[in-house]
Amino acid sequence: MSRIFVTGGSGRLGRSVVAGLAEAGHHVISVDREAVPADQLPAGVVQETGDLLAPGEALRLIRKTTPDAVIHLAAIAIPFSAPEHVIFATNTRLAYAVISAATELGVGKIITASSPTVLGYGSPAGWLPEGFPVDEGTTPRPWNAYALSKLIAEQTVQMFAAAQGKEIRYAAFRPCYVISPEEWEGAPTQQGHTVAERLADPALSAPALFNYVDARDVADFLDVLLQKMEHIPNGETFFVGAADALATAPLAELIPRFLPGSAELSAGLTGTAPAFSIAKARDLLGWQPKRSWRTELKTGTTPNEGTAAALVAAGTGSKETP
Repeated sequence: MSRIFVTGGSGRLGRSVVAGLAEAGHHVISVDREAVPADQLPAGVVQETGDLLAPGEALRLIRKTTPDAVIHLAAIAIPFSAPEHVIFATNTRLAYAVISAATELGVGKIITASSPTVLGYGSPAGWLPEGFPVDEGTTPRPWNAYALSKLIAEQTVQMFAAAQGKEIRYAAFRPCYVISPEEWEGAPTQQGHTVAERLADPALSAPALFNYVDARDVADFLDVLLQKMEHIPNGETFFVGAADALATAPLAELIPRFLPGSAELSAGLTGTAPAFSIAKARDLLGWQPKRSWRTELKTGTTPNEGTAAALVAAGTGSKETP
């Protein structure tokens, strides 16, 4: 199997990606500024530490580890968690440093993480897409430094793909709101709420249009993408999400409550249909997510066990599927 260099391997998504790729049989090099404890490191994984923003550091580490593929996850991962200029500079410089270094050293497959936020939902000035579900053809309209930095990461791989032709394969992916395994058991999510709380109060998930994905499904997606990169157009971008929405009611009912003017656009989002299409990943790669909040949410480990149990029961009682 492949030797895979994963930046940001100690992060929320990175830990699941590293573990999933190692479980799939790959030799994984996890790279981050801080290492995880050795006893938490999956078999088949080695760690390297370093500041990828330091001049020449990405080149040094990739040359040292001689990977077959690079997956770039490292970034400031939460919008507005730092000053806007810091988020923009950090994320764009990281993407360019890693992708350019991997290209210079002739790494055969290079993938970068983007974000659904490139579309621009949540803008204080208002936002509506051309239609629902949104997909890779929906016009990006980023309105903050984080979203813009992720769009530039996508454009960076497209630039290198245009320059390299078929010599090196590139791709980008937009993981939906990532839920890690411990968060199904009641640990706080990225915004500080539990999954059960986000399901019980639609206002908590509405800003992200109820999108989500299990971190382990992202690892599975990346494994499939690595296998298929040589057989798809170069420089493609994919949405990676769950096959349903993080909601107990149809989005045709919920989205108009929180997104003015969207009633007609969202009318087709009945049953459990998500607002974010994963059809491209399914059709081009043959990938499908395996996990849903309906199968993964633990009912005995959240602060409000009755709420969690009721949510799972409501979800499993749905009569429609996407």
